[in-house]
Amino acid sequence: MKREWAMRGFHVLLFIAIIFGVEGARLAWLQLGFGGAHTASGSLARSAFLQRSDGLMLDSGRGQFRDRNGRLLTGKAVQSLAAFPDDGFMRGTEKDIQRLADSLGVNAQRLESWLTELREPEVWKDSGAARALELTKEQIDAAKKSNLLGVSVLPFFNRYPADYTPIHAIGYISQHPERVRQLYGKQLSNHHMNVTSYVGGSGLEKSLDRVIQGIAPTTVMQVTDAARRPLEGLGLRMTAPDNPHFPLQVTTTLDLGMQRVVEEVMSKYGISKGAAVVLDAANADIRAMVSLPRLDPYHIGAKETDERNHALTAAPPGSVFKVVTLAAAIESGVTTWDEMFHCNGHYGKYGLKCWREEGHGVLTLEQAFAESCNVVFAELAERMDPAWLQITAERMGLGRQIGWSTDKFVDGKPLRLLEEEEAGSIFMSRQLANDGGVRTGTGIGQRDVRVTPLQAANMAVTILHNGHVFAPRLVKEIRYADGGLMTPLEVQSAESKYGHIGSRTAALLREGMRSVVLEGTAAKALKNSVWPLAGKSGTAELAGKQKARNDQWFIGYGPVKGTPHYAIAVLIEDQPAGLRNRAAAVFGAIMDGLCLLEQQSH
Repeated sequence: MKREWAMRGFHVLLFIAIIFGVEGARLAWLQLGFGGAHTASGSLARSAFLQRSDGLMLDSGRGQFRDRNGRLLTGKAVQSLAAFPDDGFMRGTEKDIQRLADSLGVNAQRLESWLTELREPEVWKDSGAARALELTKEQIDAAKKSNLLGVSVLPFFNRYPADYTPIHAIGYISQHPERVRQLYGKQLSNHHMNVTSYVGGSGLEKSLDRVIQGIAPTTVMQVTDAARRPLEGLGLRMTAPDNPHFPLQVTTTLDLGMQRVVEEVMSKYGISKGAAVVLDAANADIRAMVSLPRLDPYHIGAKETDERNHALTAAPPGSVFKVVTLAAAIESGVTTWDEMFHCNGHYGKYGLKCWREEGHGVLTLEQAFAESCNVVFAELAERMDPAWLQITAERMGLGRQIGWSTDKFVDGKPLRLLEEEEAGSIFMSRQLANDGGVRTGTGIGQRDVRVTPLQAANMAVTILHNGHVFAPRLVKEIRYADGGLMTPLEVQSAESKYGHIGSRTAALLREGMRSVVLEGTAAKALKNSVWPLAGKSGTAELAGKQKARNDQWFIGYGPVKGTPHYAIAVLIEDQPAGLRNRAAAVFGAIMDGLCLLEQQSH
């Protein structure tokens, strides 16, 4: 009897298994699309395809940049209007669309056209910009009450907020398929990236791109049924990475308050092309870096914009380079601080003349520096072996890249924070340097001399530190999203292979730069400055197609009394020849603004 019951049980289980097997085979047959007209919708495979998700990326997961006080420079979250394709279904009534359009302050036809023409999910953009519009409370209420199909209010991260002017030092991101293929082949192969992924195009966005790419984006999906209609109750699903370490937080050395001071001064003086750099006099940390024309990270190449960072672009420095010529002359022993010179307005050869047509008459070396006498500095340059000018310039951080760099970063690869920084030049070749005309032109900052505003500001810091050269730093540290420290970027030196200038030479340079402000070329412009200041002005004649055009410079530091706080370089580019040099006045206004900012913070 027991054996008979066991056989019956076995036959029942076998029968059930056969039924499940047949149904499983039939399901597979249908899913593979071989069901033909026997299924209402063609096949389960097609139904699964139609029941799809439209994804909108709200946040790329890319690391964020902050100023030294923790204020966000990238990645501001805003409540934005998002819309998904309607797939031919009616969005809502004309009244609903009109109500939403009114709240946005646009024509209803424009809003309806945007909604109708959508082929992929999008957010409503600011007028004339490419960033998502930050909705007001009233606009959010109107969007929700409109109850339009596929329209929602979602948190969207604008990479570059509208609250401040985009900063060249931070840079921009863009789609660059060729660069993605070149740098991220592995990520492409494992589908963590695609050729349309955004990568850094300049500034820190570019130099730190491989570090701050992030692990995954935050996306929101609209789930639709087989008829491509949003599923009731399942309309939107958000997916976000759950790793607490990301996105990374990059703390820069920039000070947003100081950045705004410099921007406001440049705007007040109507400067449309040039740069200004503010360095911490204690260690050459970059506190502010402004470049003009402005950067528009959403419209690269647009009219009246320039993605190039002019603070890192080498230009002829004019008489600012006399700082180097003076240091080289003292170090080489071809002159002394108390030597007397005579200037009658003409050097007597090479067609070189002084900016003051009637000449300066009899003057000391210190007076020649304060008055920026071309005749005296041409003579000093011709007295020297050209190697003294080349080597002294390099000792003071010119003619080479001096920004922060390392041969081995946290990922084991080399890193240079300011990739776009140009090295500049002193002489084109040793052979040319032996020519007296070339050497005298170099001595007054013309000919082939090229210096970046960053290098010029850093040279002032070098003089303050008795010849010690720092590597200007733009990033202080990188932290994980949960606050843990990933890596600090320590202050660096950038000493030349030739060593550095002597402390006595540096002291004489400081004395000369103070004389420039007290009784020299900058005395009138800086006589009412809040802080006592020191510096050197320069006007560079532009050759080639830009004849009768000049670049105007000023470098300096302050306050002179006590411990100096800041070193600054100002460059105003492409000015009409004969126009008064305004760079000293701009320098003074920036210093006054920084002084006021300090007072307000205490």
